Amino acid sequence: MIEQHAIILAIETPVERPAVATIEVVRRTACGLCGKTRGCGNAFWGKLFGHKDVSLKAENTINAKVGQSVIVGIEEKALLKSALLLYIAPLATMLFGAILASKVSPSDLSAMVGAVAGLLVGFFWVKAHVAGRVYYQNYQPKILRLDNAAPDSETITFQ
Repeated sequence: MIEQHAIILAIETPVERPAVATIEVVRRTACGLCGKTRGCGNAFWGKLFGHKDVSLKAENTINAKVGQSVIVGIEEKALLKSALLLYIAPLATMLFGAILASKVSPSDLSAMVGAVAGLLVGFFWVKAHVAGRVYYQNYQPKILRLDNAAPDSETITFQ
């Protein structure tokens, strides 16, 4: 299980399902060099694109309240399967499209058009697959426990 610190921003209580919390993942760096001019290179990308706080939804099985610091987790298998799906499926359809187009017409232009068409088919297939309800439920993070290591583990107030 991959774990990360987060803060609960809002709670939704849908009918017929467990409560869902909107959480914001707390960024923590391993080396403390983010934002400095020297380091591993992440500071450059952070300045270029801006470090944005990530907010997402997680199943709230522990009935945590708004403002509490919690630990969220996601299964390693879910992360690996998602990465394979997002990278391998479009790449495979792109290669298949290029090979199929080059067999139909043996020119480089047709192979490029086939590759682009295959890549788009792969992207749309992944998007349709991810939109499915079963995929959504199996690959969502879950709130595991309250974060006792937080400075004030009870509640963090927002201003």
